[in-house]
Amino acid sequence: MRERRYPSDMSDAEWAVVRPLLPVPGWLRGRGGQLEVYCHRAILDAIRYLVDNGTKWRAIPADFPPWDRVYACFRRWRDHGLVREFHDRLRRRVREQAGRDPEPSAGVIDSQSVKADAVVGHDSRGFDGGKLLNGRKRHVVVDTLGLLLGVLVTSADIGDRAAAHALLARVAAAHHRLALVWADGGYTGSLVEYCLAALALVLAIVKRSDDVRGFVVLPKRWIVKRFIAHLMRSRRLVRDFERSTGSAEAVVYWSATMLMTRRLAQPRPSRV
Repeated sequence: MRERRYPSDMSDAEWAVVRPLLPVPGWLRGRGGQLEVYCHRAILDAIRYLVDNGTKWRAIPADFPPWDRVYACFRRWRDHGLVREFHDRLRRRVREQAGRDPEPSAGVIDSQSVKADAVVGHDSRGFDGGKLLNGRKRHVVVDTLGLLLGVLVTSADIGDRAAAHALLARVAAAHHRLALVWADGGYTGSLVEYCLAALALVLAIVKRSDDVRGFVVLPKRWIVKRFIAHLMRSRRLVRDFERSTGSAEAVVYWSATMLMTRRLAQPRPSRV
């Protein structure tokens, strides 16, 4: 048990959901390695604090484990795909709680350009001429509940169609039931034929009508826009502070896990 001090800390209800879904350490499976010194809950709360508040690693509050131990866990989970594994387990649990199949059959794709901090090297940053922004671009695919299926971080000068080739191939390989993905007009052209021929995936373009004036909610596209808006509530994601694109993708996954643990911990309404 750990006393809850910060809004980003897991409640006891969240920890009860999270604990059985955590990846099992190698030493518990007889694969060797050192015993872990610090509580998993304290380590996860420290990472959540950093993602939610946008602080520096060295500025993590002293009541958490030492910052270098927290970063070592973040790096290990990033490099071995454990954060994605943990995230996917949570997503399946959320979908089951909502009465859906654990694996999605439809999704929505979009991208978001953000400014890059000075620590981001020139090899992974670029200029987005449409947004007039120097930084990186996050390409995301979500399901119809707005839960993350995949993320790809590139320099901001990479086009949506070029990044979608790699991202949709990755998502389609991980989710075999996926048959339909909605997208905006930036994904037209040869990408539609590629998805159908190579991935057995229908890419449906949702366009804004020329007759409509002012703001209008477009079918399905609002789902991914809502997810991107959620990312902006995590201060670490308001700007890209990560030295590598792998770390940038990991932070997106951590932000998405916070959304799902809170959702799972909420009491379900009783059915009359």
